[in-house]
Amino acid sequence: SIGGIIGAGLFVNSINAIASIGPAVILSYLLTGLIVLFVMRMLGEMAMAYPDTGAFTEFSRRAMGNLAGFTSGWLYWYFWVIVVAFEAIAGAVIISLWLPFEVWQIGSVLLALMTVVNLFSARSYGEFEFWLSTAKVAAILGFIAIAGLWAFGITSPNGNTFANLTAHGGFAPKGWGAVIGGVTSVIFALCGAEIATVAAAESHAPAKTIARMTGSVALRILMFYVLSLILIVSVQPWNTVVAGESPFASSLGLMGIPAAATIMNAVVLVAV
Repeated sequence: SIGGIIGAGLFVNSINAIASIGPAVILSYLLTGLIVLFVMRMLGEMAMAYPDTGAFTEFSRRAMGNLAGFTSGWLYWYFWVIVVAFEAIAGAVIISLWLPFEVWQIGSVLLALMTVVNLFSARSYGEFEFWLSTAKVAAILGFIAIAGLWAFGITSPNGNTFANLTAHGGFAPKGWGAVIGGVTSVIFALCGAEIATVAAAESHAPAKTIARMTGSVALRILMFYVLSLILIVSVQPWNTVVAGESPFASSLGLMGIPAAATIMNAVVLVAV
């Protein structure tokens, strides 16, 4: 679940949120995280009450009829179809930096490879996803450690850098309306958490598993996303970010980490 959430939405698309909101983007992610937490808890309750239902879209069907189930099911399908294309292109753009092929050619190959992986057994797919997810989580934890040392002035030559949170037009330079409006784009990055409740409903002790998992997944999401973004806008002025560039790569580059762009591009490739 955590691995599914950590993708291009965090490593690449967060740059757009920072540019359009400013340092207050932190609050946008916090608000979105709260929405995810509430939804996870509600899904957990429903999965516990109806463990044999299957896909969570069936909860809508039970409560509000076939039209609601039909609509939520197809909207969910549509979301993931868009994500597949979005992340295939993001991965292809990175590989095109290293290989002399067109983006659409590389993207097509990536889609074919991922389709093949999905055709193997659930165990093989789960193992494949587990190790890729582990690499993503490790990369974020590494970034948090490096950026944290810089932000607190331990490795920075000019002392702590938290002044960047308010020094360039204030904490919310685009206004508080942008903070609220940002939630609608940020929530795109956090879809995927619901997978945990579907899996938990099939476990040996669903009640105990769901209660533990729904809260812990949401809190870990907040830690990875919010903590990373606090450090990004603390390390570098928000108005220096460049659209299309990973904010993680630009922050590492600003801190003078050797081959930062290459390292983060490899991580983003794994993530997408």
